[in-house]
Amino acid sequence: MSRLIVAFFLLMAGASAPMAQQQATPPKPQQPAQKPTARQPAPPKEADSLKFAIIGDSGTGSSAQYAVAKQLIDARSRFPYEFVLMMGDNLYSGSGEKDYRKKFEEPYKPILDAGIKFYAALGNHDNSNERMYKQFNMNGERFYTFKPKPGVRIFALDSNYMDRSQLDWLVKELTASGSDWKVVFFHHPLYSSGETHGSDDKLREQLEPLFLKHGVDVVFAGHEHFYERLKPQKGIYYFISGGAGKLRKGDISKTELTAKAYDTGYHFMLVELGKSALNFETINQEGKVIDSATLPRFSDADKKKMATSIPTIGPR
Repeated sequence: MSRLIVAFFLLMAGASAPMAQQQATPPKPQQPAQKPTARQPAPPKEADSLKFAIIGDSGTGSSAQYAVAKQLIDARSRFPYEFVLMMGDNLYSGSGEKDYRKKFEEPYKPILDAGIKFYAALGNHDNSNERMYKQFNMNGERFYTFKPKPGVRIFALDSNYMDRSQLDWLVKELTASGSDWKVVFFHHPLYSSGETHGSDDKLREQLEPLFLKHGVDVVFAGHEHFYERLKPQKGIYYFISGGAGKLRKGDISKTELTAKAYDTGYHFMLVELGKSALNFETINQEGKVIDSATLPRFSDADKKKMATSIPTIGPR
């Protein structure tokens, strides 16, 4: 009987040993999830292309503006943009000497020191006297045009006051342009999925017929504090870039207008115009690319066909 008892205890001890060893082995630690890494701006795709940057609603003097400015500065080492377009609201809450310094000259100092020009349009928060400021290159005018290279002409408009004199000037300049690429920029968007503002119907009634008649290729605007790439409307590409210093989170509603949208961070754009295509990247304040694409330039024949199509407008 005693031998049976001893044998029983020996058997139990042998069976429990592996269990104890298994319990003593600590579980392997889980590897932390890898965070998405920032991608460097892509280098230009064409050797003889025109390269520029876009910022909108930038002039706050906030840490967010400076963060976007740093990414804009760093991007130039790989994407050597030749100038910067400003979509308006360039100086919030004042336009004194300290405002120009804190909200423009200091955040973009390395770009200005490199001789890169900024071209501004006026927003609804801007003082009209900003057109006199030399570094905005408006030459005292509310609206103006310039030709950065053969085959490209850029038009800056004042969407705050779209009066007859400005419309007559625009018709005259578009007619005389003769450029392959016609680029227009101003503050208030003709098409938008924003819940706060949305599409500017009255401005669209004034400008869109002229854009269609004279073959405008792409339109950039700000005002909405987010990024939106619209689906082409009647053969014209539309972008909203109003988040270089302001942000309105969650303001984009779901409409049929949107090709790509971003309202959870600040941003700027890099644009390249080649012979037959527009290449772009939109980059946030952390240096991450949030949108990019190569968009073909529509031929004059294609534009005429699409000019009569019904636009996707979406709800207001």
